[in-house]
Amino acid sequence: MDDDLTYSGGLPALQNRFERRRAPFEFLDEVLPAEDADLTLLTRQIVPESATQSQPGEAHTSWARKRRQIAQEFVGKSELAFLNAQLISNLRKRSWPSHAPALFCRLWAEQSDHLLHHLDLRWQVSSIQTFADHGTTRTQREVGHAMRMLFGLMKLYEFERLFSGRAPDLPYPLRRKADAELPMEMDGFSFETGGLDINILTPVWTQALTDETIAPLANHLFSALNRDPGTVFRRLAKMREAREARRETRK
Repeated sequence: MDDDLTYSGGLPALQNRFERRRAPFEFLDEVLPAEDADLTLLTRQIVPESATQSQPGEAHTSWARKRRQIAQEFVGKSELAFLNAQLISNLRKRSWPSHAPALFCRLWAEQSDHLLHHLDLRWQVSSIQTFADHGTTRTQREVGHAMRMLFGLMKLYEFERLFSGRAPDLPYPLRRKADAELPMEMDGFSFETGGLDINILTPVWTQALTDETIAPLANHLFSALNRDPGTVFRRLAKMREAREARRETRK
């Protein structure tokens, strides 16, 4: 690694690595359901164990292999939840079946209750991130982009924090703050007056509720984030409470 750069080669190197992961799947006879497919019927159909196995006469394509891999997570769950995952996997690539974006948005416009009940949080996060590039409205795309950045940075930060040896729900001691500057000449965060956490979450949550398609998913995820005891937001809240309690005892 270049001593002066986190990513040697800068943007061109990042673009090369990014694009290598976006090669489209190879299709032969395998097809996704039509854009006007009966989604209610798919909510009643269950993914069988056979979906994880190669079938006689099945094409040996990259998509057939990926579909079997995804199916391992959805055996016993609805075909609609499985379809949502298949669409996401395609829509992350450079190209996809032409009707895939419209079908993905239709799933969430018509079957959000079913999907929220049958998808775990990881697939819910992947779903809202997919709206960033494939939402049908400006709000869907803006909320998708914001949530993609929010959850992506949370994943990086929370993973790194595990190496501190501290449990995710355990805030840092107030007396052990390092005497160091924040990167990029950023000002420090104030427990007493700082509102960065609120400024990050509130506008996106509020905007999401204005769009009928993305609102149920976004509201569900923000509510789950609010309940989760192991996030930087909850730890900061606990540290803020501890600071206030300390100040009260000194009065």
